[in-house]
Amino acid sequence: MTVVTRNTKDAAGRREAILNATLEIIEKSGIDRVRGADVAKRVGVSVGLIFYHFDNLETLIASAVEYAANRDVKGRDEMLARQNSDPQARLREVLREYGPTGSAFGWRLWVESWSASLRDDQLRKLVAALDSGWREAIISIIEDGVDRGVFDCPDPAGAAWRLTSMLDGLAVQHVVFDGAVSIEQIDDWIGLAASRELGL
Repeated sequence: MTVVTRNTKDAAGRREAILNATLEIIEKSGIDRVRGADVAKRVGVSVGLIFYHFDNLETLIASAVEYAANRDVKGRDEMLARQNSDPQARLREVLREYGPTGSAFGWRLWVESWSASLRDDQLRKLVAALDSGWREAIISIIEDGVDRGVFDCPDPAGAAWRLTSMLDGLAVQHVVFDGAVSIEQIDDWIGLAASRELGL
């Protein structure tokens, strides 16, 4: 439970506590079960305070998804900044970061968000922008590899689309169908597909 403490009395702290509580509810029950009253109860504040920080329930949910996704993006960007200049190593790491790992809540959240975005324009725009950001990072690495003569790929954007689409589908199989394919299988199959796409 995310409770407002002395350290979360300021506005930024309260907002973060609300976002974390919303994510806890999404993880436990799904996006369609998020209610302002339940978030308020988890945080220990009034419903009015929830909607002081967020205009409506849709904005709260989209903000929580963005908050969680930005943590993943920050991790991706920090990982890429630490990487050596080898495009092959960078691509391997960013594809692993994109795919399901550990508890896979990030991917459960993605699946929930994709489903809810069919009915929520605000969430659809957010999910599309986040998806595009990951793909652009992969395109950039592939283009760098082509420039360095490491990859032989006439269509970096197409290759990135195909690789991320394959990863999306395999991740859904892993997350939704309780490990129907393993993370090891996903790594192997994506590695094979990347080798074919990039002439390795």
